[in-house]
Amino acid sequence: MGEVISNTPLEYRKIAANIEKNSKVLDLGCGDGDLMHYLMQTKNVNAQGIEISEDAIYSCVEKGLTVFHSDIEGGMDAYPEKSFDYVIMHNSLQQVQKIDYVIEECFRLGKKVIIGFPNFAYIWARKDLLLGHSPVTKTLPYEWYNTPNLRFLSVKDFEKFCKEKKYKILNKFFFSGGKEIKLFPNLFAQTAVFVISK
Repeated sequence: MGEVISNTPLEYRKIAANIEKNSKVLDLGCGDGDLMHYLMQTKNVNAQGIEISEDAIYSCVEKGLTVFHSDIEGGMDAYPEKSFDYVIMHNSLQQVQKIDYVIEECFRLGKKVIIGFPNFAYIWARKDLLLGHSPVTKTLPYEWYNTPNLRFLSVKDFEKFCKEKKYKILNKFFFSGGKEIKLFPNLFAQTAVFVISK
C-alpha cells in the first residue's frame, strides 16, 4: 500500500485532502478506478463509480471497486437525492454533452462536487486560444458549456461558468508536470481541479 500511495499523482492527493474520512463518494467517469482506490485506501470512503468503458470496468473490478456500466448522463438517474457527500468528475467533464444537467444532477446527489479537467488554454496548447479562452466565432457561436461539440475549456471559462451559475468555488488547484502551479494558472497549468458547492 505504501508504494501505491507514494506513486500517487499530486492531483489525487489534493482531491483526497478535500474529502472527509468515511464519506460517501460517487466518481463519474471513473476510468480504471485509480482515484477511487486511492480514496478508499487513504480516506476509508464508501465509493461507487460510473464508467462506460468495459476495459476500464474490468480494471475497477480487479481492484475490488463497485462500478456501474453506463454513460454519465444516463447513469445518475438511478440514485436518490443526497446519496453522496461528494460527486467527482475528474477528467470527464469535457466529454459530457449536457453540462448544465450533469452538474445540477451532481448537486442533487451530493453536497460538494469536485471537477478536474485539462486546461485547453495551457501555453503550449493555445494556438487559436491566444487570449486564454475557448474561441467563439461565427462558425463556433457557442460557449464551451453549451456547444454540441466536445468541450475545450480553460480555467477562466470554468470560473466564469461558476459565476454565472452562482456556484461557490470552495477550493481550486492547478497542475503542470506533476507540480502545483500558483501563478497565472490559465497560462501555465495543464490541468485544473475545482471543489464547488451551491
